[in-house]
Amino acid sequence: MAKKAVTKAKAKAKTKTKAKGKGKGGSAFMKPLTVSSELAAVVGKGPLPRSEVVKKLWVYIKKNGLQDEKNKRNINADEKLKAVFAGKKTVNMFEMTKLVSKHLS
Repeated sequence: MAKKAVTKAKAKAKTKTKAKGKGKGGSAFMKPLTVSSELAAVVGKGPLPRSEVVKKLWVYIKKNGLQDEKNKRNINADEKLKAVFAGKKTVNMFEMTKLVSKHLS
């Protein structure tokens, strides 16, 4: 019985240390990146962290009503977004992040 209590205590301690360390690992996402001219027309000039680019992109999409009404996962591109989305008229939000990353360096 005492062995189980020690094992549970160790597991609990491990969980606490993992939770404390969460904030330190995201520094790569906060690194400012250079934004291409096509993407800058939508989100503004950089350098911007990837998280900020995605946030501004969604603001633009919502403001201009570009999210598909029937399938919310799809984005209907206007002229500015077509340049970012490699000329595609419609992309899903998972494909969007892949296409946007090509415009960041």
